[in-house]
Amino acid sequence: MGRQQLSALDVAFLCLEQETTPMHFGALLMFSAPPAADLRRLVTLLGERAGRLPPLRQRVRSTWFPPGGATWVEEPGFRIDDHLALHYLEHPGDREELIAVVAELMARPLELTHPLWHLEVIGGLADGGFAVLAKLHHAVCDGPGAVELGLGLFDGFTAPEQPPAPCEGGFRARGLAAARSASDVLTHPARLIGGATKAADLVKQGYEAAGIFSAIVGGIRRLDPASPLRCAHWPRRRIELSRLSLSDLQRVRALHGGTINDVLLALVAGALRAWLSSQDCDLAGRTVRVLVPVNLRQGGESGFGRNQVSGYLCELPVGEPDPVKRLHAIRSAMDRNKAAGPRRGAGAFPLLADQLPRAVHRIVTPAVGGMAPLLYDLVISNVPLPAVPLALGGAGLREVYPFVPLATGQAMGIAACSYGDAMCLGIYADPRTVPDLANFADSLERALDELDGCVETTERGRSKLGSGEHREILT
Repeated sequence: MGRQQLSALDVAFLCLEQETTPMHFGALLMFSAPPAADLRRLVTLLGERAGRLPPLRQRVRSTWFPPGGATWVEEPGFRIDDHLALHYLEHPGDREELIAVVAELMARPLELTHPLWHLEVIGGLADGGFAVLAKLHHAVCDGPGAVELGLGLFDGFTAPEQPPAPCEGGFRARGLAAARSASDVLTHPARLIGGATKAADLVKQGYEAAGIFSAIVGGIRRLDPASPLRCAHWPRRRIELSRLSLSDLQRVRALHGGTINDVLLALVAGALRAWLSSQDCDLAGRTVRVLVPVNLRQGGESGFGRNQVSGYLCELPVGEPDPVKRLHAIRSAMDRNKAAGPRRGAGAFPLLADQLPRAVHRIVTPAVGGMAPLLYDLVISNVPLPAVPLALGGAGLREVYPFVPLATGQAMGIAACSYGDAMCLGIYADPRTVPDLANFADSLERALDELDGCVETTERGRSKLGSGEHREILT
């Protein structure tokens, strides 16, 4: 199998890796009780399926050309057992113990000299079920790519084919390829049109990059040293899980318009408002700027193989006390982002990173990685699963809680995943900065109750408008 070059953005994620800010994301998958009580059988099954996925057998190898670049290569002597582990919770296997174990496992960096993933099977849950914690480095792919790759682990799915690798070889091979290309153009002059098109694309990319850079410079803020959302990282992490009803979110969306993601952002804004208030922060006119990742793939395009992501920056109006006004403000802000498109604005900085030379990332990115708080306060990601029942070894998947890596200087990240009638949120935080993460998770539910209550009030009001008494008041 040929080697596949890492894109410039893939290399950037490698360069952002530090001991206290590992760049892997994760997902905690909760399953019902397996048909067979022996979880070792499931570990073996996971190993067999993971071993059939080519990206999971590959590691990163640096290259001389392009300078600072890297390729994915098959790891010699690859051992699937090095990437699988089985844990059992102590009795009674409650939620608090599960959260503590997952937080400890998520905080452990992946070894960059080996394939960049790990699966942890966790048994001993009080309800008889089990969990799987999947860890995957952001250099491998982004969230949608991880979903496509991960489907190969479930019952009834086959491993997706590896995307075709680009032509490889040494300087001689590349020289021969260039000579053949030149000869081809001389013998087929009409193909110069294709070259002109590529040149036009380069000009377009340059113009696009200049616009993004200008927006980034204009979007830089003065740091607030007293902000509770900033921190100096240390190796430990804390997580919290929040399960919301997708039907409730859809009911709110149906009344107020917009998207499920708009409603989700409004819930986070409400929870942040409550948390900031508990930190004695002045809320008057306050906003929290979040990065909302955007998938750039077209319909039917393969999800894995590289990062294909941009982003929108959105100001969450946490200073607004009215939950409906918060939702409307967020919807308007996201509508403006979508009208501009994912290739414009400061949130599109991943596109700019993907156009930089890889050697620049090797030198500059580790130093500028701590500048993320200048642009945004936290990441809020939402990656849905396919609307089909999923199972592992006959055990049905119930919930999926994803986690996003924390950038240097940022105290919290939130990721969501919809599956069935559940919207599951994984909250990932620095424990010294956000020790009361459970209260934050509870605030998400209260924020949904607030908006859902507004829906019920509005629906009751509409029903009352059908009576003669209220028609007289309106006339």
